[in-house]
Amino acid sequence: MDDLPPGLDDPDYAAFAWGRYRAILRWMALATCVVVAAGVVLLDYLYGPLSWIAIAAAVGGFGGTAMMTAALMGLVFLSSGSGHDERVKDFEA
Repeated sequence: MDDLPPGLDDPDYAAFAWGRYRAILRWMALATCVVVAAGVVLLDYLYGPLSWIAIAAAVGGFGGTAMMTAALMGLVFLSSGSGHDERVKDFEA
């Protein structure tokens, strides 16, 4: 068990791991903004002028889906990178 990463119990490693998670979310927020803008422009091109409700639905649907996916996948990477996955295997109840 000595070859595992220090884990989130170590404050320095926890700060590093959560910083990496926030960096992933920042990059994904930027990518999501690009995708949402492209989606709204494409919908406007295909269907003509959109109502504010259609724009809000597109932003919520595209943006919400992409950011929820980024948040959950980021937590998977955080869990795997911090050694939580390996520690679960060693848990004795």
